[in-house]
Formats: sequence, structure tokens, C-alpha cells
Amino acid sequence: MRVRKTAEARKAEIIDATLRLADKLGPERLTTEAVASAVGLTQPGIFRHFPKKQDLWEAVAARVGAMMEAGWTTAQSPDAAPTDQIRALIVVQLRLIQSTPAIPAILFSRELHTQNKALRTAFFGLMSRFHRLIADQVTRACESGELHGDLDADDAAYLIIGLVQGLAVRWSVSGRNFELPSEGKRLLELQLSGFASGGGAGHEGAMS
Repeated sequence: MRVRKTAEARKAEIIDATLRLADKLGPERLTTEAVASAVGLTQPGIFRHFPKKQDLWEAVAARVGAMMEAGWTTAQSPDAAPTDQIRALIVVQLRLIQSTPAIPAILFSRELHTQNKALRTAFFGLMSRFHRLIADQVTRACESGELHGDLDADDAAYLIIGLVQGLAVRWSVSGRNFELPSEGKRLLELQLSGFASGGGAGHEGAMS
């Protein structure tokens, strides 16, 4: 006898399929018909769980947010040095992108930037939260002497996050032919070295 799935289990299945198809087809080309086909439902079956396509995208954003928050929590350790905390946060973010490649596809999509304000707001909130986590560790690292004392924590955090975003784009257009966390670790060490020597953001002599 076939066991009927609960509403929550079916919603989770639909969200999973949306993430897979956002990567495979691209967010702009993703349709509720494609999602329905992927999970073995009719289109009205999708709308029973998500009355509007926007509701589905908001659920996807909530899922991605929960994954990010869980990763960031795992990466944080009160006993770790601030720069080690930065390393851990960046690696966990890159691992998540590598395992869920729909994330950069959504971040750079027209769906997010021009068509769905709620989706854009949700992802902007996540990126702001990630920026604050990094900036707080940069501040601690400056106070402890790990990084240059004149470093602007907010600017440094933006540069570090820019490294993640740039890597995600390069990884995607290269056909995903390198390992994101390993490359991210290598480049982050170069960036942290510059910040420690005073060659990073906020240092008056950086551009001289």
C-alpha cells in the first residue's frame, strides 16, 4: 500500500526540486509545470501547497537561509582565533555553494534582481547577516593584532565576501572544474596576509 506524503514532506520535495531545476534550467526558465513534472504532481497540485509562484520562491529563500544559518553556526567557535573564524565561515559558505549550485544562479538572476522583491529582500538580509559575522571577526582580529589596526572592518568584510562571489562566478563559468573550498582557502590566505601587513581596506598607504 502506498503511503501518502504529509503536506510538509510534499512541500520539502517541491522546494528540493525547485532548487535542482533552478540550477539546471536557470531561475528565469523555471516553471511550475517543470516543478510539477519533477515531483510527479499536476500544476494544480503545486498550487495547493504554494498558491503563487512567489510563495514557492519565498520558501526556497527560507530553505537557503536555514542552510546558511546552520552552516554559520557550525563554523563559529568561541575559542577560535578571529582569523580562523573567518576562514571557517568562508569555507562553510563555499561548501554550501558547491553542494547547492542553485544559490549563485538565484543570486545573479533576473528573478531576484527585477521580478521578485520578496526574494531580493530575503537574500539581501542573508548577505547582510553574513557581512556582519565577517566584520565582527575582522574587528576582533584587529583588536588582537592578527590584522592591521587601521583596517576598516566593514570594507574588509565586503572584500572577503567579494572573494566568495567572484569565485562562485568563476567556478560556474568554468564548468565547475575546480574545488571551491580549496581555491577559496588559497585566495583567502593572500587576502588575510594583505590585511595583516596593512595593505588591505582602510589603510591610508594601500594606494600610495
